[in-house]
Amino acid sequence: MLDFLLKGGSVVDGTGLPPYQADVGIRASKIVQVGKIEESAARTVDCEGLVVCPGFIDIHTHYDPHVMWDPFLSPSSLNGVTTIIGGNCGFSIAPIDEDAASYLIPMLARVEGMPLASLQTALDLNWSSFGSWLDRLEGSLAINAGFLVGHSAIRRLVMKEDAVGEQASPRQLAVMVELVHASLAAGACGFSSTRAGTHTDHQGDPVPSRHASDEELLTLCQAVRDHPGTVLEFIPSSERFFGPEIGELVGRMSEAAQRSLNWNVLTVRPGPDEAAARSSRLAISDRAAELGGRVYALSLPEPTKLRLTFSSGFLYDTLPGWDYLFRLPLTERCNELSDPQTRRRLLEGARRAPYNVWSDWDECTISDVGTPALQGVVGTRLRDLAPTYGRDAFDALLSIVTADSLATGIESPSSGDDDESWNERRRLWTDHRVVIGGSDAGAHLDLMSTFSCYVRFLSEAVRHRELLSLPDAIHLITEVPARLYGLSARGQVQEGFQADLLVLNPEEIGPGPVSVRSDLPSGGWRLYSVANGIEHTFVNGIPIAENGRFNGSLPGRVIHSGRDTVTVGFSELP
Repeated sequence: MLDFLLKGGSVVDGTGLPPYQADVGIRASKIVQVGKIEESAARTVDCEGLVVCPGFIDIHTHYDPHVMWDPFLSPSSLNGVTTIIGGNCGFSIAPIDEDAASYLIPMLARVEGMPLASLQTALDLNWSSFGSWLDRLEGSLAINAGFLVGHSAIRRLVMKEDAVGEQASPRQLAVMVELVHASLAAGACGFSSTRAGTHTDHQGDPVPSRHASDEELLTLCQAVRDHPGTVLEFIPSSERFFGPEIGELVGRMSEAAQRSLNWNVLTVRPGPDEAAARSSRLAISDRAAELGGRVYALSLPEPTKLRLTFSSGFLYDTLPGWDYLFRLPLTERCNELSDPQTRRRLLEGARRAPYNVWSDWDECTISDVGTPALQGVVGTRLRDLAPTYGRDAFDALLSIVTADSLATGIESPSSGDDDESWNERRRLWTDHRVVIGGSDAGAHLDLMSTFSCYVRFLSEAVRHRELLSLPDAIHLITEVPARLYGLSARGQVQEGFQADLLVLNPEEIGPGPVSVRSDLPSGGWRLYSVANGIEHTFVNGIPIAENGRFNGSLPGRVIHSGRDTVTVGFSELP
């Protein structure tokens, strides 16, 4: 007898082939039959008029701390995601000790937009090695989760305070290599690092990995080649244009590891130099291939829309002359922003920025406030608030922000939601150097709702704009990332594969309304939404949610490299 029979649906199997009518039989976590099924089942799900497809695979998340308080890894799991990869950008929470944690936890709060009080409450540090961290998670997840070991965590553990500002000694580097080996042997899915200028810690300094030499990076990458089923993830820069030296470095990293390397994130937005900037970024894959490596850009399949604050300062701290502001304590910061001379100086700095979406003050909107008396400004563009609150839109913004004790949410204008930008995305989706991804889900909890990017992809690119077919779209967010990461028997609706499946309504699939939830430890809050059109979600053959509601099941598995992944040779990649 089957455990579940998904009856009469249209199967979109993840390979890109056209849909076909078939039943899907599930037994003991796996898909055991696809076709006309006569065998009885403990439960039959009527899928007539619906699509049965693989669950989505999100290879760039930061759910590492989140798994300690939310076994469902929401809201990604309510937006079609059945497998995630965390530990990106060099920011893992293992290996660790109490001294490293005293730095790494506040660093995570700053660089990844997580409430510090929530992290301090939930991370009990009842683990030390990467293996003991993975052991903590076994049997406690609703979806599948694999994690990379992060460079900043390794560096801080070994070098202590010298991790910020100093080069590693030969002995320190040797210990780091040992820890990378141990973490990968214990199941880490690969190694991650960053040199992005936006990645600064809670003290305003570059995060530890940004102080590493090329030799250190290459030596750590070389350790990866000894472990099957592993990958590299690296953020080489936050500049719009990538120079040839970046292609040289990532190519050498990939060649040293004999593993693919992916970087985050390739965006599409309008502007006179944007096409040239994208071309320079994609060119690093070409240079890497010349050096014997394989490098892929992750690209979000939706426009960029952000909620920024003067409390976290994320992205605002990249504006010329603004970085000092976010090193100040909140009270001092608020006083500084009240000063007319400071306001003029910050405005001039923002005007010198090479890209002005975050600082297009006239078109920015107040998304939310913390002070009830200011509720009337919510949903209003800053240019419309200027007559009441200031000399101009920027002055009005800072008057509101300071009156609101920096709690104000500022929504930037949507960037890249025009026809030309969507057509450019379509071109990139067919580029062999590009993989759809980069949601950052689990991070920047007050900043963005990109956890729903895959359902918006299906809604906007497939149903509304008809830029590609549903089978092609599903292929790009299931089989393609599964193949890149060597995930065994995942990403397709095929006999013998794990039953990570969605039953969805293709006419309704899309993002739901975004709301705020104060459900994090210590009362921390986050942006949240539940997708429309997903009727059933199965993970390893067990239903975890129906019509946007969890049922409490925790069938997710911790992905271990070598056990649940295979090495993907360069000849097997695009």
